[in-house]
Order: sequence, then C-alpha cells, then structure tokens
Amino acid sequence: MADILEVRGVILTISAKARWRSSERIVEKLLDELGYRVLDAHYRIIIDGLEVGEIDFVVEDPSTGERYGVEVKSGRVSIAGVRQAYVNCMLAGLKPIIVCKGVADDNARILAEKLGVKIIQLSDWFLVESEELEVLMREVMESLLEQYFTYLLTPMPRLRADLEKFLRAIAESQSPTEAATKLGLRPDELSKRIGELKSLGLIPSWARKYSTIRRIAELNLLKTKILDELNKLLESMNVLKEELNLLRRRLDVIERTVNVIEETIKMKELKELAQRMGVEEAGRGSQ
Repeated sequence: MADILEVRGVILTISAKARWRSSERIVEKLLDELGYRVLDAHYRIIIDGLEVGEIDFVVEDPSTGERYGVEVKSGRVSIAGVRQAYVNCMLAGLKPIIVCKGVADDNARILAEKLGVKIIQLSDWFLVESEELEVLMREVMESLLEQYFTYLLTPMPRLRADLEKFLRAIAESQSPTEAATKLGLRPDELSKRIGELKSLGLIPSWARKYSTIRRIAELNLLKTKILDELNKLLESMNVLKEELNLLRRRLDVIERTVNVIEETIKMKELKELAQRMGVEEAGRGSQ
C-alpha cells in the first residue's frame, strides 16, 4: 500500500518500492558515516549455479577487516526478517547486520541477540523544516544532474552492432517485458545482459530502475549518433584540407607560371627596345 505525503499543497504518492529505495539510499550514507566501507550492493548469493538470495550491502569495518552483510528494512524487522538476514549472511560467509526502523516484537529482538545479528535502528520519522527540505531537494537535484552530466561527458567506445540493437530495443520499450520480447529473450536473460552492460560501463551502476536504464540507453544512442556525425564532420574537414592543399599547390604553379610569363614579357620588351635603339643609332650615323 502506498503512503501519501503532502508537500505545500501537492499530494505525492509514495509506493512501497520507492520508500524502500529511499531507505536504501539513506542506509548507504549512514553506513559510510558509521565508518563502514561499502564493497558491494545487491550482492547475489549463488549456490551450484542457482541464485538463492540477495544481500542489500556488503560492507567492511576498516579497523578490524571484518565483513558484514547488511539487510535494509524500510519498516520494523520481524522474526522472519531476522532469520532471513542470518541465513543469507551465513551462506555468504558474512556477519549479519539489519538496518531498520525498529524491532517488531520481543521474539525478533531475542532471536537477533541469540544469533548475533546486529540491529541498527533508524528514527521512525525524519522531521525537517520547509527551508531544510528545500535545501535537501536542491542537493538531491544537484547530485542527480552531476551524475547525468558526468555520464554524458564520459567518452564511450564505438558500439558494436549487437549492443546498439540491444540498447535501441530498451530505448524504444516502455517495460522490460516489451524489451525482452523485441530481443527474443527471457526477462532473466534481459536482466543478465543489462548487468553485462553495467560491467562494460555502458550503463552506470546507479541506474537501477528500468525507466532510468531506458533513459541511459537513449543517451547512449544519442552519444553514438553525435559521435558518428562528428566523425563525418572530421572526414569532411580532412577532405577539405586536402582540397585546400591541392588548391595551394595549383596556385603555386600558377604563380610560377605568371612569373615566367612576366619575365618573358620583360625580356621581349628589352629586346625590342634594344633593337629600336640600334636602328636609331644607325640612322644618326648615316647622316
């Protein structure tokens, strides 16, 4: 069920998924402030080639070298949540931590103590003044713009035909199911291919929602188009440069030819002048 939030007369609907994503971002900053170093996010637990679970964060305590698996709960953790976090971390060889807004009951608290599950409890409410909210929203927007601009300015390799086809299918599809159908893939195969593109740096790790991945795919195609146009422009400039060089060489030839013609004309004029002067001298002598 979605939560309803009213901000300055505007009603915003916050889905459970969006609320959990928000909790996840808050927890990531909290872990950093508590001195943990985040090593991985959405760590998949694979046994005999099968995915049996996922851990929200893998962190390390730099002072001890101990590694922990962190489970994020947007609300209060129940006894089932404690068991899940414990089992996942045991399978991954990590110590368990749960970050939540409290413990559901005494049973969950006692089980966590018995199993050695560390619980970090967040406040139930984050209260800010309207001015503080404006500052926070501005910081979020600046961070978001920085991420996109950094990605836009990052050089990218020329896309292979298969990668361009894959990105185009995502950019032109409203949902992962539609994209998978266009590419003839199963949804899990599509997810795996997206993971491969993240490892290649074609999709940034912070792009998690499909709508964000779709925008990144559109940006990739736009960057490719711009790169192709720039390459065409450079080729045209190189052709123009060659034509200019050829024109310069032809102008040099014309200039040398003109100089030869001018010299020839001068020599002819001097010769004619000398002949006239010779005739005049001969005439005066005969007188």
